[in-house]
Amino acid sequence: MSDATPTRPTGYSAWRLIAEELRADITEGRLQTGDRLPPESALATRFGVNRHTARQALASLAAEGLIESRRGSGTFVTSSAVHVHRIGMRTRLSTSLGNGHQPSGRVIESALETAPAHIARRLGIADDGLAVRVESLRTVDGEPFALGSRWFDAARLPDIAASLRRTSSITAALRASGVDDYVRVSTVVSARHATATESGLLGLGSGAIVLVTEALDALPDGTPLQHLVTRFAAQRVRLDIEHPDPTA
Repeated sequence: MSDATPTRPTGYSAWRLIAEELRADITEGRLQTGDRLPPESALATRFGVNRHTARQALASLAAEGLIESRRGSGTFVTSSAVHVHRIGMRTRLSTSLGNGHQPSGRVIESALETAPAHIARRLGIADDGLAVRVESLRTVDGEPFALGSRWFDAARLPDIAASLRRTSSITAALRASGVDDYVRVSTVVSARHATATESGLLGLGSGAIVLVTEALDALPDGTPLQHLVTRFAAQRVRLDIEHPDPTA
């Protein structure tokens, strides 16, 4: 068999497909922390590829921190934590993950601009109004966790970007702007492959998946507050969508 990396008819490299399947086995719990992976020769046979292709797949997962090679013992699933993030009426990452974890964040970029039409409609921004867009990176226990893109009505919250840079907390930044409480109105979840930029910021390998949530938060009286698109490193998170109590 040739040493060249085979590809599927779509042109998507075989090693990426192998890495995706093994990644799913790990993130979905079929392979647990400490489990030993089959050797390269067994993987090559299983997927019908050469050992070089299997080695590329393992190298990609190792770069993501999902597996590690132990000399003389084999390749094992690492103990990287998978966090449960609970999304409910009052979603706050600082409390969602529970005790023992240290979430943090930093603003990557901010701008005053015309919001995309669908976002402007959701926020109730006038046709000639501007939005504040804030891009941020969230970490948990020092590990990249999620990227967020937030839009706010600039007329209501002109200083929100500066407050976020100063506090590194959306709750604290909103409080500094006179907003003491807010609630989640809607959340839509999807999944896709990470872009190159997202992979770089989140420390992901080629072909990694991100979970994408598109959400709207509002004041308790229903006034739209922020439109938020978050990309989570799928291998590090489970999203628990809380449903309202129908008897309440």
